[in-house]
Amino acid sequence: MLRIALIPTLLALAACGVDGEPVRPTGAAQVTISSGGVSAATRVGLRQGPVSLSLGLGL
Repeated sequence: MLRIALIPTLLALAACGVDGEPVRPTGAAQVTISSGGVSAATRVGLRQGPVSLSLGLGL
């Protein structure tokens, strides 16, 4: 559980501009309903120039 909480904390810290200009994080959420049931997915990410970092979780 601690690891799950640590990742968004580190992303927020990186986005707050500790060592420079703030980097605006991106986020997305998706809920899919089908005959097989309901599924959900979320994604957060950061982009600075040509570098992109993204983390996703699907349930």
